[in-house]
Amino acid sequence: MNAPTTKKRILILGGGFGGVYTARHLEQLLKRRSDVEIVLVSRDNFLLMTPLLFEVFSGSLDVRHCAFPVRAYLKTTRFVEAAVQSIDLERRVVQLDAAGERGELAYDQLVLALGAMTNRVMIPGSENAFTFKTLADALLLRNHVIERFERADAELDPQHKRRLLTFAIIGGGLVGVELFGEFTAFVDGIAPLYKHVKRDEIRFLLLQGADRIMPEIDPKLAEYGARILGTRSGAEIRTNTHVRAIAPSKVHLPEETIEADTIILAAGIVPNPVVSSLPVEKDKRGHIAVDGTMRCKSHPEVWALGDCASIPAPDGKAYPNLAQHALREANVLARNIAAVVDGRLPQPFDYDTLGMMGSLGHCKAFGQLLRLKVRGVPAWFVRRTYYLLQMPGWGRRLRIMIDWTFALLFRPDIVKISLDSEAALILREAAAGGLTVHVSEQRDANSGRPRLGETA
Repeated sequence: MNAPTTKKRILILGGGFGGVYTARHLEQLLKRRSDVEIVLVSRDNFLLMTPLLFEVFSGSLDVRHCAFPVRAYLKTTRFVEAAVQSIDLERRVVQLDAAGERGELAYDQLVLALGAMTNRVMIPGSENAFTFKTLADALLLRNHVIERFERADAELDPQHKRRLLTFAIIGGGLVGVELFGEFTAFVDGIAPLYKHVKRDEIRFLLLQGADRIMPEIDPKLAEYGARILGTRSGAEIRTNTHVRAIAPSKVHLPEETIEADTIILAAGIVPNPVVSSLPVEKDKRGHIAVDGTMRCKSHPEVWALGDCASIPAPDGKAYPNLAQHALREANVLARNIAAVVDGRLPQPFDYDTLGMMGSLGHCKAFGQLLRLKVRGVPAWFVRRTYYLLQMPGWGRRLRIMIDWTFALLFRPDIVKISLDSEAALILREAAAGGLTVHVSEQRDANSGRPRLGETA
C-alpha cells in the first residue's frame, strides 16, 4: 500500500453503489490516460445489492446472488481490500488496515463513498438489538429466528415461549417496513414445520416514532402498506411510539415494557465515522456539505456522494440518500473528475427522482414511478424486474430468476448456516456443562413431550 507512484491517483473509498459505479465510469472516461491510476478501497470484495437483502434473510435468494465481486466488474481499477482508518487531508493520504497490516495510500483526487451505518446513539442500549445493513446481518438474523422457533417448539413455560415468539422491529421507515413484510411472510412459510408452535402464538411489532409509517413516501402508499401489513396474523403496527431504551430481550416504552427475544433496530442511519471525523463543513446530520458538483467546499480535491454527502438540488434542498441517486451521482461525479483531470470545469448534479418502491412480502409491493402509483402484485413484479436488471451480468441474473422461481414453488427451508468451527462448538459445549457433556432426553410428566437435559 505504501508503494509510491508517478501517476495521478484517483482514490475511491467505499465499495457500495457510489464507489464501484464511479470507478466503472472513470475507467471508460480515462481509458486513454496512461498517466492516471484509479484505486478502489473497500472492506469487502463484493458490491451488495442492498434492496435484495430482505430476500436473503427469508431464504428466497441465495446469499451469493445478491452481490457480485468487485474485481470481476472493474477492468483496470486497482482494488484494495482494506478498512479505512483515517484520512489526513493536509498530507493527502489515507490510513488503511488490511488484516492487521497498516499502510498509507496517497491521492491526488479523493472520492468518499463510505456509506452509512445504523444509528446506535439515538436509543440507549441499541447494542442489544440486531441491525440490518450487511450480508452478515441477514445471515445472523435468519439463524437467530430459526433458533427461536426450534427452542419454542420444545418450550413448556408459556411466558418464556411468548418471549421467544415475539419479534420487535424499531423503526417504521422503508427499511423497517420491508423487513417487517418479508419477516411475516417467512414465518408464515416455516411455522407449519413446528408442530408445537401455533401461528396465533407468534407476535410481530413494528414500533414507529412518527405519526405514520414510511414518512418518506406518498401518504396513500404508506396507508396501503399499513393496511396490508395490519391484516397479517399476529402483526401490530404502533405509531407515535417512542422507545426509551433497549435491554436484553426487552424494549422499554414510556408506559410498558415489551419482552421479545428478537429486537431489530432500523431507526435511521448516520454517516461513516471516518467521514464524521473529517474537519470539513457538514450538515446537521453529519454529511459532508458539498457543492452542486459534489466537490468539498474547503478541499477541492475531495469529492463525496451517496450517504456521505449532502448534495444540494436546484431548489436548495438536499437530494435523498437513495440507491437510484447514488447510481446517477456516480456517473456525474466520474465525468466531473475526468473534467478536472483534463483541465475543464465540473458540472452540477441535476436529477429528478424516478420514484420509490418497497416490498411487503407475499408477492405484494408498492411503488411510485414518476406520477404513477402502483401496488399489489404489479408493483411486486416491477420492483423485482428493476433490481434484476440492475445486477450486472446475465449469469447472475439467471441465478436470481431460478432462486425466485423455486421460492414461489416451494416452502422456505429452515437450514441454519452456522459459521462456528468444530473447535468453537466443542469449547462452547464444554463451557456449558463442564469438560464432558452428555446430552440426555427427558420427557415432561404432563405432556409427554421431550425435553433436553444435560448432565456433566
